Amino acid sequence: MPTETKIEARPRAAESRGKNEARRLRRSGAIPAVVYGAKKATVAVAVDPKAITQILHSDAGHNTIFELAVGAETTKAMIVDWQYEPVKGALLHVDLKRIAMDERLKVKVPIVLQGEAAGVKQQGGILEQILREVELECLPGDIPSHIDVDVSELVFGQVIRVSDLPHGERLRFLTDANQAVAHIVAVKEEVVATPEAALEVAAEPAEPEVIKKGKQEVEGEAEAEAAPKTEKKEKK
Repeated sequence: MPTETKIEARPRAAESRGKNEARRLRRSGAIPAVVYGAKKATVAVAVDPKAITQILHSDAGHNTIFELAVGAETTKAMIVDWQYEPVKGALLHVDLKRIAMDERLKVKVPIVLQGEAAGVKQQGGILEQILREVELECLPGDIPSHIDVDVSELVFGQVIRVSDLPHGERLRFLTDANQAVAHIVAVKEEVVATPEAALEVAAEPAEPEVIKKGKQEVEGEAEAEAAPKTEKKEKK
């Protein structure tokens, strides 16, 4: 989404805050938000959830820099936090941060794997992406929408790490350089029991039953041996 995108924010009075007022605000078609940053006071505002959702679903997502108008003041801003209603998925609240275009800031950018890995095409493996976003520092105007990584030469035994990600002098990665991003893993084979194997297992008697049966036979033999001795004693 281009930086010319503009969001209109209506200031909220201090007495209009709270859960009840937030519900009334949402019923009116707006959502509560706060604006902070640039060494200025935090301001409670109301914004259009459709405009915020459009930004979040754009290519750059929450890293989009846009024009934020709060009353007569206009500044560059970006979305730093947002909340959804867990059941219906409606946007409930958003935090907006004022941005100084000449100051570097920290952002998280998604990693996109490009191409078909040789380890998948030629060796029959599976491409596994371990890291899906990387934290970096740069000027607001240099924030990339995503980091593209070519995996076409990736084979078994190789690992793409953060240090292998393409970047220019304007970007400084903050994520550990040794952090693994992607590699090739083997396909796990599932062992399925055959009908013949199942019949063999069913035909084998359970050990506890054999032990129990043997014990009963021993006890019966002991009783039979004891009976004649008792009779002889009575005759005496």
